[in-house]
Amino acid sequence: MAFAALAGVLSAGVASGETATAKEAAASPTDGWTQTSFTYSMHKPWNLDLSERYSYNSSTKTHTMWVNSTDEPFEEGSGTDPRTEMRWKQEYTSGQHMWDADVYVPAGTNGADIMQILRVKHPSGTPATDIMFRASSENGGTLKRYTDTVIKSGIYNKWWNLKVAHNASTGKIQVYADDKLVLTVDDRGPATRHFKNGVYHHGSGRAEARFRNIRYWVK
Repeated sequence: MAFAALAGVLSAGVASGETATAKEAAASPTDGWTQTSFTYSMHKPWNLDLSERYSYNSSTKTHTMWVNSTDEPFEEGSGTDPRTEMRWKQEYTSGQHMWDADVYVPAGTNGADIMQILRVKHPSGTPATDIMFRASSENGGTLKRYTDTVIKSGIYNKWWNLKVAHNASTGKIQVYADDKLVLTVDDRGPATRHFKNGVYHHGSGRAEARFRNIRYWVK
């Protein structure tokens, strides 16, 4: 009986070790990627000071952006909706590029795009974006690709991680919520593009989004 008990303990130990090893070996979305620096400029209602719609907490490295539906667009005379966004200056036409950040959307934000790949130079007649992610009030806060595919629900008032990987050479975009692949889609064809994040508001009332641990990865 003692031998049987010992065999059982050894067997359990091996199984437990295999499980731990498997977990440790699980691939991360950033495996094989290289983190690199990025720069950005700020878009905000043209008639307001940046401090009226943006703040940065240096201790937590948190960028907070907000806008009201009644705000002016980012350029005087523009017909676009109000926004406060980080406009990344790194433009690309090929290669692999990944936007990565922890995001926080406060309850009440409804109808605001919090991240997008903008096709800043694109052929006439083709869309202006490859992908956008809109926050709505459904199910405790829901982030969708545009207004269709759900990326994550229950996002209000909590931090979680969003990664958007774009292989501009093959035209594929992969989206990860908390490091789990939730969507793979095609982009909208050849273009020069860049990342943006913040709040581009199409709804009513106040919209806000916060970002920390913002990273740029390339291959």
